[in-house]
Amino acid sequence: MEQTAPSAFQRVPKWVLALFPLAILIGLIALFIAMDPLSFFSGSFPPLEEVTIQRVIFPEQGHIQIDVINGGPDPVTIAQVLVDDAYWQYQISPDNTLGRLQQATLDLNYPWVDGEPLPIVLITSTGVTFSTEVEVAVESPKSSFSTFLAYGLLGIYVGVIPVALGMLWYPFMRRVDPKWINAFLALTIGLLVFLFIDTVLEALEISAELPGVFQGVPLVVFGILASLGILLAISQRRGSSPSAVATFIALGIGLHNFGEGLAIGAAFATGAAALGSFLVVGFTLHNITEGVGIVAPLTKAQPRPMTFVLLALLAGLPAMLGTWIGGFAFNPFLAVLFLSLGAGAILQVIWEVGKLLVKDARRRIQPVVSWLNFAAIAAGILIMYLTAFLVKF
Repeated sequence: MEQTAPSAFQRVPKWVLALFPLAILIGLIALFIAMDPLSFFSGSFPPLEEVTIQRVIFPEQGHIQIDVINGGPDPVTIAQVLVDDAYWQYQISPDNTLGRLQQATLDLNYPWVDGEPLPIVLITSTGVTFSTEVEVAVESPKSSFSTFLAYGLLGIYVGVIPVALGMLWYPFMRRVDPKWINAFLALTIGLLVFLFIDTVLEALEISAELPGVFQGVPLVVFGILASLGILLAISQRRGSSPSAVATFIALGIGLHNFGEGLAIGAAFATGAAALGSFLVVGFTLHNITEGVGIVAPLTKAQPRPMTFVLLALLAGLPAMLGTWIGGFAFNPFLAVLFLSLGAGAILQVIWEVGKLLVKDARRRIQPVVSWLNFAAIAAGILIMYLTAFLVKF
């Protein structure tokens, strides 16, 4: 049969066809910028200014440090600082004019009073004001190796140790009746449902403090969907073995504990030592139940002792990383990102543990949602709810 010669279009390399629309797009953007059409519409309208005060700390008596970021489309010049209704001199670095997404630090020598609230207002060159209020002015811990070590130990204390303590229930769980093993899996689902809702709400709360340009709520939604999709793809590739499910649980809890570490580190860094100490005790008791959830799927397997060590580290060490970041360089964007990724991971784990329950129920020809399993799910939610009284304020 006679073959027809390829047309000129078919002889074009594939990479040329792939880059052709992109080249046109780049050309259109360059033309748009060269023509400067915005100059026809700018008129005499004032610039759009948006300054976010990210953190206020008190390094020493008589000294205040304020971290700010420009989240608006136009440059912003900080002209004055109002502290407790009084104008105050300040130094700002790198410059008092901030470009888009540029950050700056203001240093003030102000005789603040320990334990009293302190309102702060930033005034731009156009007269727009941006305010915050420190509920309690308390001296912040100084940055040093000992402080770095102390933050790390706090993270281990609230993360690794309570998770490892919760895992000590594994020998008991191995010796109970099989129906109770499924009840422990259902209990894990209850724990994770509460953690998922708590993590999402915490991410949304912090996202409200982000500059609008970071799109806090979409960031939370897409972070959840991204981690959920990635972990579902990994689980489909590796299967849903008990050890794989336990690893996913530890990963999801680890991302959640990273957010807890951020909260503790930020509380101590801003001088709220009493709040930080309260959070340490609360999170320690709160996280013991997480260890139970991690080892529940392993009652159907024969894990090595090192497996428990690695799972405890995977679930607990992120809390130590969180305390370091929260204590020395708290970043709301990073906090929202990790919390949303953690929420997606927890949601994926709920799916995997549910699959284990369904699989075992079908094998034993029993209903998946028995009264025992339902009571265990409710108990898991209730346990997390009651222990959360220790960490909510």
